Amino acid sequence: MRTNFRRIAAGVDGLRGDPRTPVLIAVAGGWFLSLGVRLVYPAVIPHLRTAYGISLSTAGLLLTVLWLAYAVGQLPGGVLSDRFGERAVLVTSTLVSGAVLGLVVVAAGVELLFAATALFGLSTALYGVSRFTILSAVYPDNDGTAIGVTMAAGDLGNTVLPPVAGFLAVTFAWQFGFAFAIPGFLLAAVGLFVTLPRSNDGSDPADPSASTDDAPSAAGTGTLQRAVETGRTVADALRTRPVILVTAIQTLAYCAWQAFTGFYPTYLIDVKGLAPTTATLLFGGFFAMGVAVKPVTGRAYDLYGARRTLPVVLTVATASLATLPFVASLPGLAVLTLGLSALLGYSTATLSYLTSALPSAVRGSGLGVLRTGYMAVGAGSPVVAGALADAGFFDEVFLLSSALALVAAGCCPFLPRGAPRT
Repeated sequence: MRTNFRRIAAGVDGLRGDPRTPVLIAVAGGWFLSLGVRLVYPAVIPHLRTAYGISLSTAGLLLTVLWLAYAVGQLPGGVLSDRFGERAVLVTSTLVSGAVLGLVVVAAGVELLFAATALFGLSTALYGVSRFTILSAVYPDNDGTAIGVTMAAGDLGNTVLPPVAGFLAVTFAWQFGFAFAIPGFLLAAVGLFVTLPRSNDGSDPADPSASTDDAPSAAGTGTLQRAVETGRTVADALRTRPVILVTAIQTLAYCAWQAFTGFYPTYLIDVKGLAPTTATLLFGGFFAMGVAVKPVTGRAYDLYGARRTLPVVLTVATASLATLPFVASLPGLAVLTLGLSALLGYSTATLSYLTSALPSAVRGSGLGVLRTGYMAVGAGSPVVAGALADAGFFDEVFLLSSALALVAAGCCPFLPRGAPRT
């Protein structure tokens, strides 16, 4: 066991002196903001309920709108990545996200808040697929480790940004909890533009043999043929048994993750009686563990594959979620939050597996289809959780999440051994 941990640590440490590290840092920095600001929403939900007079069900619907918009944007993001390259898509996503966040800040009513939130979900969705495909291309031999580091950067954003947003909301107003991140998006866009390679442009060179008169017709026919061929290739890849199994695991665990993260701070305040600042600190602590959990899980995936890595992560998450309703003390909740952080590890293995399993020519489109599917399903979790909480079944929200994680763990023994390579 000790030898295994040393091998994992050595693999993560090996990224430090790699000449490709600036790309990893830039992508991770953008993800730090893209995910971190989305997880600001649960931290400021209590303040939004006061400011707009909304119920837990409506708050859950707001989170569902955010994540459903994020889900819907996955497929277009993947297609754009295949067509124009990851660099253009990642820079555009970051710039537009910063601009749209300004609309969230100035939303004067509930309807405008919902609309701006949907736009923010769509703009950040463009980042989702491209970060996987560019890292898989730049780090073909240890993509799990690189993706794990990037996802850990997102958890670092979740660790830092929600508590900062909560503090600003308590001290000044909830709008400051979003506004402080806008300059960061602009800086991240500059970093991505400077460091990311221009390669992997999906456009095809013009055919020199084609005449000027025939060019529009040929281009239209070529585009249609490429679309049909791409659709067939993606469909063939998605029909394989391992991809179906891993997608099922990802969907179940993602539903549990959505329900938990969407209402954990509110649950700690309303049910456990904690102060808002204490609740957001525990929420940040949950994601702080992800900074360690995700790179370790990614390296474990590289070494041992999804079949051996996922059961450990999902079993810990299942037990921790089932225990949460029965723990009331602050020290107990702090310790339990460490176990709950296992919820942050599963996606490093599942998404690394799915990215590697898809043909490189349609990797963005294929991953976009998968992410749109499981995220659309998972986006319903917050509104269901909010409705249960309003009905007096807040504890049952986390017991139901535990059951979902348990079913996901039960699927793991049916996975093939090793990691796919295309």
